[in-house]
Order: sequence, then C-alpha cells, then structure tokens
Amino acid sequence: MRFLVLSGLSGAGKTTAKGYLEDLGYFMVDNLPPSLWEALLQELSRRGVERAGVVLDARALAFFGDLERVLDQLKPTVVYLEARPEVLLRRYNLTRRVHPLGAGNLMREIGEERRILGPLRARAHLVLDTSELSPRALKDALVRFLGEEAGFLLRLISFGFKWGPPQEADLVLDVRPLPNPHYDPALKPKTGLDLEVQAYVFREEYEPYYRALLAVVGLAAEGAQKEGRAFYTVAVGCTGGRHRSVAVAERLAEELSSRFRVEVSHRDVDKEE
Repeated sequence: MRFLVLSGLSGAGKTTAKGYLEDLGYFMVDNLPPSLWEALLQELSRRGVERAGVVLDARALAFFGDLERVLDQLKPTVVYLEARPEVLLRRYNLTRRVHPLGAGNLMREIGEERRILGPLRARAHLVLDTSELSPRALKDALVRFLGEEAGFLLRLISFGFKWGPPQEADLVLDVRPLPNPHYDPALKPKTGLDLEVQAYVFREEYEPYYRALLAVVGLAAEGAQKEGRAFYTVAVGCTGGRHRSVAVAERLAEELSSRFRVEVSHRDVDKEE
C-alpha cells in the first residue's frame, strides 16, 4: 500500500490537496492520531485499498509524542504545504475562518503553528509553497511528484425527459430528433442496447446530427479536463429513456473511450413507458 501524510500550515491548501488526492484514489483520513495509523493501514489493506493518506495539522498536537516513532516505523511519503504569512493572513480574512490554534492573534497563531510543525516539515519529501499557486498548479505539482495520472472520468447517463433530467449533469443532450423505435411494434420491447434498435436510430440521414453531438461532448470533456476537473457528466435524454438515449450513450462511450476514461449508465432503461 502507498501511504502518504499530508501536512502543513492552515490556509496553505490542505483541503484542496486532500480532494485532489482522493481523486487520485487515496483513502484520506483527517487528523487520526499517529498511534492508530498502523491499525488503519492493516484494515484498509484487508479491504483491498491500495492508496491511503492522513491529513495532520496542529490540531493533533496532543498526539505528536508518537509521531517520530510512527514515521520511522511506517515510512510514509510526507507532503508539506506552506505559504507566506501575509498570504495566509489574506486567505483567512477572505474566508473569515478561525485559526485552529485560535488564541485571538492570527499572526502569532501562524508563527506558533509553523514552530509546532517544524519537525514534520524537516522530514517532508515534498515541501510546496502555495503562495502563488493556483488550485490547478497545486494539483499538477502533486501529480508530478506522485507520478500518477489525475484520472479524469467522463460520465455518460441516459435518461428519459418524462422522468426529469439528472440533477448532477454538467451537459444535457436532447436526442429526441432521432427516429423513435417506440412506435415500431417489433422494437418497442427492446432497448438501445439491442443492435436492431441501434440500426433503427442511427440511420444514415441522421448521422450529421449524431456527429454534432459527438463533437460537442468531446470538446466539453476536453475543456473540463484542461480545467483540472476530476470528472464531467453528460446526460443524454430521449422521451422515455429506453431506446434512443441508451443507444446514443453507448455509441458515445465507444467512440470517446480512446480519448477519455468513460463510465456509462442507463438510469431509466427499465422503467415502463
């Protein structure tokens, strides 16, 4: 199992980094006492988890007595985030959050936290100053250091407009202009997973419409990937969600799988029309 400790100053971007690590497949836990790390890793290993990490900051100071011993024993990869004091102060002023050491003097608290975490910073394999880093740049730095792909995922969901579009969709496509197998008695009991239905839907004269949909999805997914998104969800809708939307979602998945990691699901395929 790959084990990582994420630490650093409050306001330096640990929450953002934790989210990116989770996108990379890490099972992340906040401020678990070091004495419990070995038990956590044993349990996760039994469950087949291959990547795990803990977020550790000054709030866990009471448990730091075990830290050096556990670091020597488990030998995790340590990533430490920091930023200049004036940057941390500005970020706190923007969010209006209370510092974890909350004693009423923010600059003093930032200095004290830096002192407390000094020994952990000294053992870090990667120290990142996020003062001038955008969230995307932080993600790229983590990906480069860990040598892992970000794992962008394109989600395709077929649905029926009569049941309402999926709320999680970033983009909704309407494929109702395509031929509807519902009105063919031989095809009505079938679904868009059947070859006969697909042949009916993808008639030659409707190919330009499908190709336009394919181009839009490809461009939208590329844009989301460049922005650093972990996934992008496209909903493909017809009237009932049984024939056209299923056929189009399946074809899109097949044709886009060479460019993206694709996941396809059919929300309404088993509903009675």
